[in-house]
This record gives sequence, structure tokens and C-alpha cells, in this order.
Amino acid sequence: MSPSTRLSRAAHQGIAHPAQALTRWSLGQALPSAAIAVRARRGDLQGQVIRATHDSQELPLELFARIREAGPFYRGHFALVTAHHAVVREVLSSPDVQSGIGLDDDRPIARLLGWAGRSAPMGPLSEPSLLVTEPPDHTRMRKLVTRVFTVRAVERLRHRTEQVAEELLDELESRAAGGDPVDLIDTYAAALPVTVICEILGVPLAERPIVRRFGTLAAPSLDLGLPLVRFRQVERTLREFDAWLRDHIEQVRRSPGDDLLSQLVAIRDDDGARLSDAELISTAGLVLAAGFETTVNLIGNASVLLANHPEQRAALVAGDASWLRAVDEALRFDPPVLLTGRTVVRDTEIAGVPIRRGRVLTALLAAANRDPEVFTDPDTFDVTRENAGDHLAFSGGRHYCLGAALARMEGEVALRALHERFPDLTLAPGARRRDTRILRGWARLPVDVA
Repeated sequence: MSPSTRLSRAAHQGIAHPAQALTRWSLGQALPSAAIAVRARRGDLQGQVIRATHDSQELPLELFARIREAGPFYRGHFALVTAHHAVVREVLSSPDVQSGIGLDDDRPIARLLGWAGRSAPMGPLSEPSLLVTEPPDHTRMRKLVTRVFTVRAVERLRHRTEQVAEELLDELESRAAGGDPVDLIDTYAAALPVTVICEILGVPLAERPIVRRFGTLAAPSLDLGLPLVRFRQVERTLREFDAWLRDHIEQVRRSPGDDLLSQLVAIRDDDGARLSDAELISTAGLVLAAGFETTVNLIGNASVLLANHPEQRAALVAGDASWLRAVDEALRFDPPVLLTGRTVVRDTEIAGVPIRRGRVLTALLAAANRDPEVFTDPDTFDVTRENAGDHLAFSGGRHYCLGAALARMEGEVALRALHERFPDLTLAPGARRRDTRILRGWARLPVDVA
């Protein structure tokens, strides 16, 4: 079946009930966004951070500092917010805290959302996604998946990643031969990770543009305050992606290869249990999308930082500084993910602060990466920073990013190959940030490579 036929079929599957979809948007997007805007005008710092990131992807460093000055937690109207590195780590590792924003099932709004959610598409923040699943299911699923995505397995991909980088740079150089700027995101930063992740999961060459389109259109699913038209587009994309992915997995079952998805389909744990169909689809979709989306942002963000710090770039090209450390410093300084939310599931104490069950916590990953108690002169980009790897860009605890080793390897290979080929690369006019807020990166990044 051709890619276009499969997408056409996907577009007509799983159409949501209009009233349920409208309820999901109203309760999950419109009303929270309006409430946050009101509280922000009244001085709530968490609301101001959210509003600031809606207006710009520039980090609101002054707001981060004010939240940090309030103590281990800033008591916002909607959540307890922390910008402290140590407290964020404790939140992410606490057994008394679960991923996501939960509501008491007895509350009317929770029952209404439960009804509306019956027709919702499977997304990165819906169960059984590893992002929101908790032990024991999370432990079982992650144990199976980590066998496939080990550091050793990632290192075996390094040579192929280097080949992909060189092939893409040949194409980039050819496009730039006429002297016009080239979009680094389109030609390289996005093309490299999507090629690698598709090869990992056995996606045919002809269907890789489809995967890239899915990732771009579904990325706003992590955001709050989407307009209704955008919300509907995101949900439609998630449905198409789910149908496409189910079909792809069935093809892998019928004709397994030596790719990692084939291993994931076949793998068993010590008790002989497999991932359920829903778990397999959710996990494969998360790995496919997340393995592409965040790495695009990493490569783009780091390229801008190095272009703005040519002396540090020169040291890297000359071999006087570590590319892997530069990747970590870019992740610290301009992280691909802004924040993450958690819910307290039983009365507990974090950083000496008693917290009641049901309280929502917001861990500002980007702010923790600028904590002066951990990073000297944190607002300075420095590729020689010895503790750059202490960043929390990959989250922490049991939800530490499954693809962290892959992202770091791809970032290292991509940046080294790009700047060794084009050591005098400069930014050209016309750059544009993405309009997503939780995921942070560049949508368009024209560069001159001559």
C-alpha cells in the first residue's frame, strides 16, 4: 500500500465526536489559558512565565530568578513551582509524585474530562505513554524498551549517523553553491535525526517525509492555550499518526528486519511477557516522534549559539575543546524542553516543604539549568564548562529521557561534521523560532556557509 493511500485511510479512521472534542479543547486549552492570563496580570509568577513563553521562546530569566528567590517552591495559584536544580531533581525522583497533571476523579470537571477523553486520539501525554505511565507498568515497559535502546546499541549507530551527516552536508553544499543562504533546519538539523530514527524503526525511505510532517504538526500537543483550529489540526494529526503507525507495525510483524522496532515487537522479558499492542504503539510512536523532534531543536539551538560565539566554535574545530561537552552546554543553556508537570499522589515532604496529596508541581527545567548554586556564571555560554553535563534538559528520575544517549550522540556528530565542513558558517536574516512553547527550537534558520 502506498504512503498516500495509507494516509488517506488514516484520515477517515477514529473521527472524534464533535461535542467531546470541543469539551476537551474548552477544559484543557481555552479555560486554563484564560485563567493563566488573568492570574499573570495579577502578578502570579507562574502565569507570567507561561504568558512570556507564549509571546517569545526567549527564556524569561528575570522571572526564573524571582521564582528561585521565593524559596524551594514558589506558591503559584495553579501549582508549586521550583527553579532550583536540587529541588527539581528531588521532584523528578520522588516516589510520591507522578508524571503529568492529575485531577481527583470525584470532581465534576474530572468526570467531564473523562467523558470527553473517550474519543481523544492517543498522544504523548495519554496512557500508556511512557511519559505519563507510573510503576509498576512504567518499570515493566521501560525494562523491555531499554534493552533495545542501550548505550551500546546507540554507539553502533554512530558510524551510520556520520555517513548520513556527510551525505546531507554534500547536498547542503550543493544548494549553497549559488551563494544564497540555506535553511539549516530543513536541510540538516531536521533531516539528520529523522533519517536516523526512521532507520532505527525500519521506516521505508519513501515514508520518512510523512514521519517528519507528523512530528512537526503534533509537537504542539504538549502546549497549553492552542486555538481551536490548531487543536483540531493536532488531534487530526495524532489520529493519522496512530493509524499509520499501526499499519507500519503490522508490516514489521509480517516481515521483520534487523531494525530495532523488529526487536521491540519480538522482545520478551524474563517472564515471557510482551508489550501489549497499545503499549507497543504508544512506545514506538513516542520514540519515533521524540527521537526526531527534540534533537532537531538541540542541533538548531546549538548551531545558533556557536555562530554567536565564534571563538568557542574555533576552539572546538581545532580540537581544543570537547564536542560532547559543547552539546551538554547547549542543552543546559538553551534546552529543547522548557518545563515538566507533576502531581503529588500522597502527602509528602520535598526540600523540607510539606506538600499535600493532589498538589500540582511545576519543575522549570530551563531555570534549573541556570541555577547559580550549581553553575558558575550560569548565564554565560561556555563549551569548556566542566559540569555542563549536570543539566536537567533530559528530565530525571524514572522518567529520564529514554533517548538521551541517542540525542547526545547525534548532536555531537551533527555539530562536529557541520562546523568542520563549514568553520565560518554565519547566520543569515530570516530566522524564525518555532511557535511551540514546551518544545523550544527554530522553525527556520537561514545560514551562509561560504
